[in-house]
Amino acid sequence: MSEEAARSRVLVVGATGRLGGCLARASLAAGHPTFALVRPHHLARPDSPVREALIAAGATLLQGSLEDYPSLLEAVQQVDVVVCAVPTKQGLEQKTLIRAIKEAGCVKKFIPAEFGLDPTKVQIGNMDYGFYEKKIEIRRLIESEGIPHTYICCNFFMRYLLPSLVQPGLNAPPRDEIRIFGEGNTKGVFVEEDDVAKFAICTIDDPRTLNKTLHLRPPGNVCSMNELVDLWETKIKKHLKRIYITEEQLLKEIHDAPFPLKMDLIFIYSAFVKGDHTYFEIDSSTEGTQLYPHVNYTTVAEYLETLV
Repeated sequence: MSEEAARSRVLVVGATGRLGGCLARASLAAGHPTFALVRPHHLARPDSPVREALIAAGATLLQGSLEDYPSLLEAVQQVDVVVCAVPTKQGLEQKTLIRAIKEAGCVKKFIPAEFGLDPTKVQIGNMDYGFYEKKIEIRRLIESEGIPHTYICCNFFMRYLLPSLVQPGLNAPPRDEIRIFGEGNTKGVFVEEDDVAKFAICTIDDPRTLNKTLHLRPPGNVCSMNELVDLWETKIKKHLKRIYITEEQLLKEIHDAPFPLKMDLIFIYSAFVKGDHTYFEIDSSTEGTQLYPHVNYTTVAEYLETLV
């Protein structure tokens, strides 16, 4: 049997999105025959940059969508592993995909669209407008149907909040003064999307991750707000005035803020005040950089270099 034939065939649902594209490319780079489920309107446009990028990378395009069950089932029947990267607002649409996986009976692992904070560890009560409940509902369905799975929890993508040094409304880090939420010592986690994809693809044929959660806490990517400011000050060779926002003040801001700013503030409260990224211990057997030390990843310090 050839090495390619031995590697699992992978279907990426949501491959035309940013994370989905990263997952498709990482799958191909790892030598997996990779299929991308693409909506008809993308296939109908021969000049579609998304379509062309997937083809150039070596992916096989399959027409279909989560709303078209026959096309979904046909796609799933051609693969061994399904990876979904739809946005959280579409998270419950994965129910159709789970049905197709169950009916096909050939899928040895499903990686659903999580790729954020572990929804079972959230301590912010009912503040999130059902954001995490959708993910928990999908988990329950996967497990009740007996579908083999791996959940990927990476916390924040680097492109979210880090470019502004966790200053909602800004597009670049401040150079004079900065708001610190809480006492500034609670740590959050940031991971580059390409790196999340590489770690996720490593789990595909790894029995150690079967029916488990892979957490990503890469050394160098676990930082408090005070540490982020320290790093930034070193890079720009200047001290910033730090304005500390108490938990009470932040909760009032959350109450008064419009969407989508409200959600940014809620996620900041969750990570940097409540500590939802890091308050719990994780075993080395379920942490990505421990399981896959060969994977190179971008650190927060390296990312900040690109912002100077």
